[in-house]
Amino acid sequence: MSTVADRPTDVTSSISGPAPSGGTGASRSVRRVLFWLTLLVLTVIFVAPLLWMVVTSFKNPSAAITSNAYSWIPNPFTGTSYKTLVTNGSFPVFRWFLNSLLAGLGNTILILIVDSMAAYALARLDFPGKKFIFGTIVGTIFIPSFVFLIPNFLIVSQLGWLDSLWAIIVPSAGGAFGVFFLRQFFSTLPRELEEAAVIDGANQWTVFTRVVIPLARPALATLAVLSFLTNWNDFLWPIYVLFTAPNLTLPAGLQNLQSAATTNYPLIMAGAVVASVPVLILFIIAQRQVIESVARSGLKG
Repeated sequence: MSTVADRPTDVTSSISGPAPSGGTGASRSVRRVLFWLTLLVLTVIFVAPLLWMVVTSFKNPSAAITSNAYSWIPNPFTGTSYKTLVTNGSFPVFRWFLNSLLAGLGNTILILIVDSMAAYALARLDFPGKKFIFGTIVGTIFIPSFVFLIPNFLIVSQLGWLDSLWAIIVPSAGGAFGVFFLRQFFSTLPRELEEAAVIDGANQWTVFTRVVIPLARPALATLAVLSFLTNWNDFLWPIYVLFTAPNLTLPAGLQNLQSAATTNYPLIMAGAVVASVPVLILFIIAQRQVIESVARSGLKG
């Protein structure tokens, strides 16, 4: 008798049970659609300027100035701007490209060496004034970069590095952000690995080079990408310390593509495309390491 009485309750629960589940499934579908629509909108926002840059670089310079400066279809489609970059001796774009590449690589290597050693000392070694030194280094991040223009210019001038790549490579080699970023990453590494290496007879330098550096590869790759991009895109400092056309870097040299009377948009966009290629290649190569670094390190103190 009790079994029969309980059956309506079971039937009611079985009927009413799937309703919340169906509502949850619908809300999840709506959230998924909104998520992908948001990603699509953001992709269009970020990709559209790049596509316009590439399309404009293939337009006819004279036509682009007059009628179709903002059209998305080159009419006519021509590679005149790229030919001008290659053949015009007044615009040594590929020399500027090589200068920027050498400066970016040299500066990145110096930053990785200097900042990794400083960050490891601040993360693992005990010495008087360590917290004060670290706080001072972090504090310099908040100082506007243009404040250092005149002091750095005077130092570079005294060293005889004006109008040379050394002026682009060396001054920013001890960046505060790199020390802060790597110090935070080193602090997350388990000390047991280093202690085990010490027990096996390794000294501090061996622990740093054989244990810590391999584990910090994602963080080093992230810092390398950020440092290279910062040096590659730098415009203000190179125009202060580089004077002759063959010694210019790419951002400083591209301003010479614009004449005083008219603006040759296809030629400027062609130079910008040349400048963007290494950046895109670098990101494609290092994106996995960058994502792993962000996922693992965090910014804990």
